[in-house]
Amino acid sequence: MSDAVTDAEKAEGGEQPRSVRVVLLALMIAMLLAMLDNMIIGTAMPTIVGELGGLEHLSWVVTAYTLATAASTPIWGKVGDMYGRKGAFLSSIVIFLIGSALSGMAQDMGQLIGFRAVQGLGAGGLMVGVMAIIGDLIPPRERGKYQGMMAGVMAFAMILGPLVGGTITDHWGWRWSFYINLPLGVVALIAVTAVLHLPKKTENRSWRRIDFLGAALLTVGITSIVLVTTWGGTEYAWGSAVIMELTAIGVVSLVGFLFWETRAAEPVMPLHIFRSRNFTLMSVIGFITGFVMFGAVLFLPLYQQSVQGASATNSGLLLLPMLGAMLAVSMVAGRVTTGTGKYKVFPVVGSVLMTAGLFLLSQMDTGTSRLTSGLFMAVLGAGMGCLMQITMLVAQNSVEMKDMGVASSSTTLFRTLGSSFGVAIMGALFNSRVQDVMAERAGDLGSKVTEQSAQLDAASLAKLPEAAREAYQYAVSGGTHSAFLLGAGVAVLSLVAAVFVKEVPLRGAGAPKPGEGAGASEGAAGEAAGAKAVPEAV
Repeated sequence: MSDAVTDAEKAEGGEQPRSVRVVLLALMIAMLLAMLDNMIIGTAMPTIVGELGGLEHLSWVVTAYTLATAASTPIWGKVGDMYGRKGAFLSSIVIFLIGSALSGMAQDMGQLIGFRAVQGLGAGGLMVGVMAIIGDLIPPRERGKYQGMMAGVMAFAMILGPLVGGTITDHWGWRWSFYINLPLGVVALIAVTAVLHLPKKTENRSWRRIDFLGAALLTVGITSIVLVTTWGGTEYAWGSAVIMELTAIGVVSLVGFLFWETRAAEPVMPLHIFRSRNFTLMSVIGFITGFVMFGAVLFLPLYQQSVQGASATNSGLLLLPMLGAMLAVSMVAGRVTTGTGKYKVFPVVGSVLMTAGLFLLSQMDTGTSRLTSGLFMAVLGAGMGCLMQITMLVAQNSVEMKDMGVASSSTTLFRTLGSSFGVAIMGALFNSRVQDVMAERAGDLGSKVTEQSAQLDAASLAKLPEAAREAYQYAVSGGTHSAFLLGAGVAVLSLVAAVFVKEVPLRGAGAPKPGEGAGASEGAAGEAAGAKAVPEAV
């Protein structure tokens, strides 16, 4: 136990022991697995369809993964809280690797979709496990300095994912887009198993205490929401019977979930965590950040390819100004937070920059240069850099240690749901605007061109007559204007939420102990978490 005390003292003093750094490296690898997968697979999809067929089911390869990830996220968080973080995290890695191996061996599109769902079940526990274990290992005051690592993993996945996917598919075949996860996952498994030693859970070990009904209601509700946002306006009209039925099922399930959670012995998402003002506000800001970020990631490459003539091959590099700014600002924000213990300025400044960046992007037209659009993206990236990790940090600091898992999973879930809504709503607005402009500028030909989809690939665009191609460039410019203007309006809500964030001192070296001084201002939800989450022996 003396070694544990020594490690804890080093951690509190800001100098992490070598074993903790090894665990952090393994956690970053696991985080990379979860984020890189869809980026790589997206590039390989044309080759996969060419070999397996089933083009009509193509969207389900992504949808099955997304649904399983979103639905399992809160369950993984609760299981980790009840039965031990390490076991839950290792289980999620194993399930993810099994899904990856099976996906690589799929013989038809139906098998691939099913195996992708298995992979998604594991992925739901990867991100939650990473965030919750970091919450256990590192006091919040010290946690800020690791924001840059997490932002770096995200930037790496978004920039290099398509390039890596294309290279693997061209040289090794599409199956290695899945197999590549196996060696990385094994490294993470070995490192976590050998080095990470967290306190064992000794209570509530009966599986009968798991909130199965709450988990089922939440799963049905989340699945319905994701399907509505995925299918609405594409597979089915927004007013169609299928969308209306899914919406009704989702609303009824979520209302039933809220009702049941007030009565369950071990609720899968304890509603008392929302009594903390900061936690609730971080959930709102996380939702809006997801809404904005994934909308930007979808439409910026489309604008640059269609209007500015950029190459689709380097689509990940097109986002470099935004992701580079996000990485740099996130690292600075983490260092400042660690050094001062202050964080409220970052949600406020981040929301202002995010709103300004989206408004600037909405002003782009067919004559906007790449340098100008790059500067606009950098403003947006700087705003998101202030917000991406601070939301998780403050959310974890606002709950008791026993709720660290559900706090991490809830924050992750809200960001995931925000991304689904962002892609759906901004996408619907973009598609509508593109089709209207094409009809205005190119008449019947314009309407025919965008009849199947408002988003044309490079090959389809090259085949268009010059007049229709020029009309499409104006249409895409108009569509991005509408989408980003909507995003700016939504981002204002993030600023409103950030203004009401309460600056509660972060736990760590020099921070007040629970119940002492200003640190007691958030009550049990904020400062009971002040008891240090030090592993027994790391």
